Amino acid sequence: MRAFIFPGQGSQAVGMGAALAQASRTARDVFDEVDQALGQNLFRLMREGPDDELKLTENAQPAIMAHSLAVFRTLTKDGRVDLEKSAAFVAGHSLGEYSALCAAGSFDLATTAKLLKLRGCAMQAAVPVGQGAMAALLGADLDLAQKIADAAAQGEVCAVANDNDPSQVVLSGHKGAIDRAIALAKDMGAKRAVPLPVSAPFHCSLMQPAANAMADALGQTDISAPAVPVYANVTAHPVSDPDRIRELLVEQVTGMVRWRESIAEMAAAGVEEFVELGGKVLGSMVKRIAPDAKVTSVVTIEDIEALAKEIA
Repeated sequence: MRAFIFPGQGSQAVGMGAALAQASRTARDVFDEVDQALGQNLFRLMREGPDDELKLTENAQPAIMAHSLAVFRTLTKDGRVDLEKSAAFVAGHSLGEYSALCAAGSFDLATTAKLLKLRGCAMQAAVPVGQGAMAALLGADLDLAQKIADAAAQGEVCAVANDNDPSQVVLSGHKGAIDRAIALAKDMGAKRAVPLPVSAPFHCSLMQPAANAMADALGQTDISAPAVPVYANVTAHPVSDPDRIRELLVEQVTGMVRWRESIAEMAAAGVEEFVELGGKVLGSMVKRIAPDAKVTSVVTIEDIEALAKEIA
């Protein structure tokens, strides 16, 4: 049994998609459609940079989705791989959940691009620059991370944002609280704490204004039942009901990404192979969660052709 998984923020890089677009008309069509939907030459930014502009949340989110969907559509259209026959589930890390839903047919591509542009802008606007921060705790599990967050809060927000794998948990909140968490982490048992180069404190209660904006937007958006169930970030359970998908996407803005649990649940459900589409960031996490699983990262046209041949 196989699951297709889609990367989140941090997987962007200048040059992304350029070689694939040269090799595949299908990929070029995806990038053109996203540019048209946004009224922005996003693909040129993806190809040429500058890096600091690509890293902006409002650009990174639709760019990562566009790259993942270019890989996915090249695989399914050119490689003649049928999603329903090839994968039991889809899932995505944070914004990657939108990529997963688009791949499964819940959103069309233009709608997904617009939602992610709005999501990125709303998340950036929710907290003034410099007031929020995030940090990765390495060598810490969820229980230890929660203890560090509780000790560091001191009246401010300090929350677990991403439970990525058994040895990596991300905290999010007010900058002062995150600075305290970094200072406390080693003494409390973490291997180390690393501040993350992000422009806003994602997946914590400080993102409530962004959650409100997404509730408004998603309330006006048609959502179809996905072709295969989608593992939701905030529950780590499969979901197919459009109204429930809408609720969970709103919760996801302020809620914890339960990535470790999602992968473990899929493995327990019989998934033996995880295919990451459009990135190489989730594979190492998956191997730490489900060591016996096969992990395949698909980025280049050669990767796509190899997977299509294997699945066929």
